[in-house]
Amino acid sequence: MDNQTTGLAAHDGEIDLRELFSVLWEGKIAIVFVTALSAVISVSVALYLPNKYTSEALLAPRAEGGVGGGLGQLASQYGGLASLAGINIGGLGEGGKTAIAIEMLKSREFFGEYLYDHVLIDLMAAEGWDRASNSTVLNPSVYDAVSRAWVKNVGPSEQAKPSIQEAHRAFVQDVLSVNTGNQGGFITIGATHYSPSVARDWVLLIVNGVNDAVRARDVEEAENSIAFLNEQRQKTSLVSLTEVFAELIEQQTKTVMLAAASEEYVFQIIDPPVAPELKSEPSRALICILGVLLGGMLSVVYVLIRHYAKGDGRRSSSDGLGETGGAVSR
Repeated sequence: MDNQTTGLAAHDGEIDLRELFSVLWEGKIAIVFVTALSAVISVSVALYLPNKYTSEALLAPRAEGGVGGGLGQLASQYGGLASLAGINIGGLGEGGKTAIAIEMLKSREFFGEYLYDHVLIDLMAAEGWDRASNSTVLNPSVYDAVSRAWVKNVGPSEQAKPSIQEAHRAFVQDVLSVNTGNQGGFITIGATHYSPSVARDWVLLIVNGVNDAVRARDVEEAENSIAFLNEQRQKTSLVSLTEVFAELIEQQTKTVMLAAASEEYVFQIIDPPVAPELKSEPSRALICILGVLLGGMLSVVYVLIRHYAKGDGRRSSSDGLGETGGAVSR
């Protein structure tokens, strides 16, 4: 008895592979059933999910020389005076305007002013795409296309029409993609939607909108600076300061002229967006593979837990009977 007890103790806590495979073989029916059920569910989910398409545009930041370079030369001489006028001359360094434009197109203010009214219905109410008519399929429980009214069920203090903040969150999380890691400083802006045409139109809307937004901001700053410099030039009688004001006014006037003459003010489109023919998501094969693997692992875990739970129950029962028998013998 002592040798047997020692032998059992020596194997306590170790995994017997033959026993493990035996347990799995005994539970093969449960494993096959759960795995097959997971496969059916994953295939159903993969087939149910509608296709989404991503359209992208390759952009090149416009060179910031020219007017920017002229202002940069004046920065070392008249930086203090220019800052009083609200003129930004080289404060952000090379690529500063591009960095501002990228952050601007992600902002809630830009979305509300340039995108919200144009993308709201297709963004918040779409649930698919009809290839035959090339039209977006809208969810009737969210938006009534006939009456053109939002019918989503909301609380008494909320509006059925999605707010700018709600739509902006959905747009940034599910639609917009910006890649700045391309070699040569190129930028890729993409949009994802059920409809390839909508995705393409949204990319153009984003690029044109951010060009207009940065242009409007620069023009406003330049006009305010010109007005301030003209006012200060009229107040001074020093010829040297008058010449300084004239140079600064000239540079700001060039900024206004350049903004008015250039449609692609910040980003130049190198490769325009197109309506993609191939979907970008979902990856149905990956969904099916992951579903089968997950089902197989869960079934194996279930079989092992069931077996060892029963084993512990039998061991506890036998231990109890042994102790009872020993007490009776005494």
